[in-house]
Amino acid sequence: MYSTLLLDISGNLATITLNRPEKRNAISTQMMAELQTALDEIERGHARVGILTGAGTAFCAGMDLDMLAAIAKQSPAENQEDSRRIAKLFRRIWSFPRPLIGAVNGAAFAGGCGIATLCDFTLAVPEAKFGYTEVRIGFLPAIVSVFLTRQIGEKRCRDLLLTGRIIEAAEAKEFGLVSEVVPADRLMKRAEELADLLIAASPSSLTRSKRLLVSSAAAGVDHDLERAILENARIRCTPDFQEGLASFLEKRKPVWQGEKQ
Repeated sequence: MYSTLLLDISGNLATITLNRPEKRNAISTQMMAELQTALDEIERGHARVGILTGAGTAFCAGMDLDMLAAIAKQSPAENQEDSRRIAKLFRRIWSFPRPLIGAVNGAAFAGGCGIATLCDFTLAVPEAKFGYTEVRIGFLPAIVSVFLTRQIGEKRCRDLLLTGRIIEAAEAKEFGLVSEVVPADRLMKRAEELADLLIAASPSSLTRSKRLLVSSAAAGVDHDLERAILENARIRCTPDFQEGLASFLEKRKPVWQGEKQ
């Protein structure tokens, strides 16, 4: 049923493993669709907690190169549809009614960083690296900014999104992106221990608590997401985006043109 991920449901625990290790678990259109389907399957079933991790040495390295190359040829309408698809996935993870634990086993960049840090809990190995690197290729971290500002505050959000810098797990914990740094050989065990703690709590209380947390912010999030979707689509029509994308795919330094006054 799934070709880009693995879904294991055992009793009260469901584990989603992003499973494109040869591509560093890069996000494709198919992976986004399968993630949505897996979350739907978990919600329909009896599992009360979900763990989200990656196969191989990376958690998720961001958008797939083939998907990036295809973006350059898309129409404005297709770009908006694509942006809405990304926003829908991020919102689904953020608002998922069961607790989600991100077990970050390696690099989590751009959209992969969003997936990792939108979970209720984010555990990371010391070697994990995090970064919202969009500005480095002429892109815009529009959709993730909606959640990130609320999660870590505006000043830190500006630091990460405007520089596009990559940070270590320890700094990510200091920023509030990571809940706990865990040795690699303990990562999944620690995620399961946390899951057991959550499973021991009242399922009704957990569901209602998550609903309350989401509902208090949902109106503002949805309003800001609509604006972010439009901005995400619009920047794809700019010369800097085309240059940034081309230079990234060609592995060369970009030559920026900037905005015309």
